Amino acid sequence: MPSTKPKQLTPLARNLRKQETWAEKLLWSWLRDRRFTAYKFRRQHTFGDYILDFFCVEAFLNIELDGSQHGFPEQKRKDEERDAWLEKAGVKVLRFWNGRLRREKEFVRETIWRELQQRTPHPLQDYCRSITEAANDNRKSSAV
Repeated sequence: MPSTKPKQLTPLARNLRKQETWAEKLLWSWLRDRRFTAYKFRRQHTFGDYILDFFCVEAFLNIELDGSQHGFPEQKRKDEERDAWLEKAGVKVLRFWNGRLRREKEFVRETIWRELQQRTPHPLQDYCRSITEAANDNRKSSAV
């Protein structure tokens, strides 16, 4: 990808936010407003010469949703180059096909969750934990 100044990418990123696909709308509904266990994500975030679909600054995690155009050899090559550059910059890239998101929502959520927890663990929100776990934690904190 030719070197582009970040200021030149910003209008393109804004335009991409306005023209999101069904898959991007679905994933953004999970990630926005710190809904995914308080991790903050940015949508269509500029990073170097690239625009990342969903980026968590805290975990340096990028989630990419791929449509059919990513199956062509030239696009695959570009994606591999981009992912290698991001990896050198310390960014972990998770890629999911749009179709997989449609068929296997739980798998996608679990994969994202596991990667976030490996990179920057957050405690599980009370509404996600069992009543017994929450009660045990409350007892431990009041005993101190």
